[in-house]
Amino acid sequence: MEIGIVGLPNVGKSTIFNALTSGHAQASNYPFTTIEPNIGIVAVPDKRLDRLSSLFKPKKTTPATVRFVDIAGLVKGAAAGEGLGNKFLSHIREVDAVIMMVRLFKDPDVVHTMGSVDPRRDVEIIETELALADLASLEKQYDKVSGKAKSGDKAAREALVVLDALKTGLSAGKPARALGLDPKAIREFFLLTAKPVLFVGNTDETADAKLSAELESIARERGAKAVALCSKLEAEIAQLAVEDRKAFMVELGIQTTGLERVIVAAYDLLGQCSYFTAGEDEVRAWTISRGFKGPQAAGVIHTDFEKGFIKADVYSFKDIDTHLKEPVLRERGLIRSEGRDYVVRDGDVCFFKFSS
Repeated sequence: MEIGIVGLPNVGKSTIFNALTSGHAQASNYPFTTIEPNIGIVAVPDKRLDRLSSLFKPKKTTPATVRFVDIAGLVKGAAAGEGLGNKFLSHIREVDAVIMMVRLFKDPDVVHTMGSVDPRRDVEIIETELALADLASLEKQYDKVSGKAKSGDKAAREALVVLDALKTGLSAGKPARALGLDPKAIREFFLLTAKPVLFVGNTDETADAKLSAELESIARERGAKAVALCSKLEAEIAQLAVEDRKAFMVELGIQTTGLERVIVAAYDLLGQCSYFTAGEDEVRAWTISRGFKGPQAAGVIHTDFEKGFIKADVYSFKDIDTHLKEPVLRERGLIRSEGRDYVVRDGDVCFFKFSS
């Protein structure tokens, strides 16, 4: 799954992306790979994984990951072809969720393309461009679907009802994700405004509380979350050696970096959670969608595990953290045998049994 970082030019997207894809992975001693110049895989910080690794002392520890895509700056008029126009919008269309970077800092040396710092105006510009692009896309799809509907195609008639609701909502200034429609019904239209959004405000070192509060208000109005950070400070932290970084954060009085908060919030934005497998060879966090049952969760490891699923031995991270050893958990009846209908929870430690 990929999360695209979007925003107007000169808001700090590239600075945040570079800090995410270089400094964070190095700081946490997690594996990290850049697949393309503008795509990076970043480890999800998880103290539970670190704790399990200290208990099992495995040969290898593997974290969950999130893919970030640095998308070129959007300009007003993008839906009409301004700036990178269609190329920019097509890049957004390919990601699963969006981080909307918003400028909250004032700096005469960094030109603001709109002339002043105004988070609400900037958010509305981006939302308008995405909505206009969606409306244009819907018009093309509407013509195709309406023709099939007239010929008596039942599925096309049902799709036409959804298209009408989407066009009405978008024309009224509402994103597709806020229209109360079945996500499955609108997924086939590949709309930009259907994607979940996390707002990230880029502040300066002093962080204007009023501007940060305004961004939080904007996010709440949209049923979303907001994270404020200083990209300049995050970049400085990312460049430090591990021990120097810890000392610097203690000096600043912070326990987690803004980047860590962004990564965790982005992971949650996609409706993801982690379960673990643990042993002497490897301790690993596996990413699943919330609500996955035992066979689906096992299938993330290997499709054969899902096909031949028999049961899973499961215990909670909290229990192993308290009692330290699996034999103690077994003696106390804390390792459960779960079947096909068990919904795997965030923090479960699982051992799957399957037939080949």
